[in-house]
Amino acid sequence: MALSDSERDRKPVVGLTTYLEQSRTGVWDVRASFLPQVYFDGVARSGGIAVLLPPQPVDASVAERVVDGLDALVLTGGVDVNPASYRQEPHPETDRPRTDRDAWEFALLDAALRRGLPILGICRGIQVLNVALGGTLHQHLPDIVGHSRHRAGNAIFSPTEIQIAPGTRLASLLGDHVDAQCYHHQSVDRVADGLIVSAHDADGLVEAVELPGDDFVLGVQWHPEERLDDLRLFAAVVDAARLRLVRAEEVDA
Repeated sequence: MALSDSERDRKPVVGLTTYLEQSRTGVWDVRASFLPQVYFDGVARSGGIAVLLPPQPVDASVAERVVDGLDALVLTGGVDVNPASYRQEPHPETDRPRTDRDAWEFALLDAALRRGLPILGICRGIQVLNVALGGTLHQHLPDIVGHSRHRAGNAIFSPTEIQIAPGTRLASLLGDHVDAQCYHHQSVDRVADGLIVSAHDADGLVEAVELPGDDFVLGVQWHPEERLDDLRLFAAVVDAARLRLVRAEEVDA
């Protein structure tokens, strides 16, 4: 569906999940919600309005109310998903569980999926999507692939060539490959029923999944926010939200 110039000027509201960690700034050393600026820069540069969604006590009605105010949802990076969510014991290298964030993001994701909101999962976000729909994760990739190049450490992202499956939504956005920035020690293992794999890396690891059909539901294991010279993924979720807004208005007219 081609949008008119006035329709393309619409700025959809995109919710981004955030970290909740001990943070130091100036004289303060407190628990705080935060998100690296590159995430919401990606949304803003793509024509969306970024809204941050801090972890908070889970209440289905609260998640529903929050999602009612959004046009799209971005599940951002962060610490490992609690292995109990996919019925595994924690690996020694798995992060201490952040059950508050897990539960909050699962609730937001459930509400967004039921409404057909466009959803983009980034790094941890693809893992949340897969686990929420019944999939599992590799908890520590060096045990699987024999090296630690996927997470070099010291906040250094690893350049990685990603091969994209033809005929997927991701291929329509990025072509047959993309040079990505990776920083992860976990990845999708068993893919949840309903999702399809749309990209792999040279080690054969799942690098992207998506939900077939008209709804925009896409998760990538890499960090597109680290390459804002390439806004295609952020633009795609913003455009999907804009299109959903226009279609909703046509139904109401």
